[in-house]
Amino acid sequence: MTQGPLKGIRIVEFAGIGPGPFAAMLLADLGADILRIERREGIAIMKTMGLDPVRDIANRNRPAIALDLKHPQAIEAALELVSRADGLIEGNRPGVMERLGLGPEPALARNPRLVYGRMTGWGQSGPLANMVGHDINYIALSGMLHTFARDGERPLPPGNTLGDMGGGGLLLAFGMVCALFEARGSGRGQAIDTAMFEGAAALGNSAFVMSAMGVYNADRPGTNMGDTGSHFYEVYATQDGRYMAVGAIEPQFYAALLRGLSLDAASLPKQMDRRSWPDMKRKFAEVFRLKTQAEWNAIFTGTDACVAPVLTPIEAAAHPHALARGSFTHDYGVLQPAPVPKFSRTPGAVAQPPAAPGPGSDAALSQWGFDAAKIATLRAAGALA
Repeated sequence: MTQGPLKGIRIVEFAGIGPGPFAAMLLADLGADILRIERREGIAIMKTMGLDPVRDIANRNRPAIALDLKHPQAIEAALELVSRADGLIEGNRPGVMERLGLGPEPALARNPRLVYGRMTGWGQSGPLANMVGHDINYIALSGMLHTFARDGERPLPPGNTLGDMGGGGLLLAFGMVCALFEARGSGRGQAIDTAMFEGAAALGNSAFVMSAMGVYNADRPGTNMGDTGSHFYEVYATQDGRYMAVGAIEPQFYAALLRGLSLDAASLPKQMDRRSWPDMKRKFAEVFRLKTQAEWNAIFTGTDACVAPVLTPIEAAAHPHALARGSFTHDYGVLQPAPVPKFSRTPGAVAQPPAAPGPGSDAALSQWGFDAAKIATLRAAGALA
């Protein structure tokens, strides 16, 4: 049963990969009623790549249908669904939805209150708008990949968390909620142009803040206080080949760190003496190699030293803190992060497993007001897989 703070909101999602489905998942987790429309050729491509939509947790909490969007009746069916929706999510290259007859203009003509969410790498306009790319390209041009480097080393991309998920999917979900809220008052919808390139830059706000304050050297990443340039914001290897993450920035937390390491503050350079940071990093590295990760974890757990073990995703799900909060779930036999954030009165939930288009198409369309005769006509015409 649908629950959560977005209960009652209806969204049509034109299926894609990465940030678009992630945005839809976030909204569906919190109660939005979302219908995912797969393109028939998209399903074939997924199979070719060895991807299984029913194992993709980004597709949880919403049913799916497959339409042949080259078929006029499929386009009309999609527009009818849009006319009954509060929002739409699509992640195609600029111009694709327009060529299909499903762009913002016809969609808003059918439904003036519609919030039309668009997800691309570079945005709907600009000289790069029609270029292909992936997370690593978007964060490179945003200036953020440059910040993920140790001193003198090449940048190391942080998976696809910064561009795809954070700067893309999360920002689109935020934009959808903002526009839906505004539409309730104005009665008017609008299009949302979400670019991963810009979203990544927004998530890198602290680099711009620190640079403006004169305490960030953009020319030498890996030498600054918060990018592993300092000894008190670094990752250290332990005796057993595991790692501990240290983030003791504030003086009181740094003091707690030194106590845990059994180091005498009076015999050490001042914390903010940048000239001493390389030597202090070597000293800290020697100390951390004296004990295992479990031993260091026992020492620092419960202290204000800002030290944590570096865990694998599987280990993170089994951590006592995660277990106490229900931060992960094994719903439908798949380990996955639980819906976030947590609400005291209208919590989200994993109510449905990821769905592939096909078996549940009739039921899904019926819930959106399509009668059996209309569904049968679409299927007979080849518009509905």
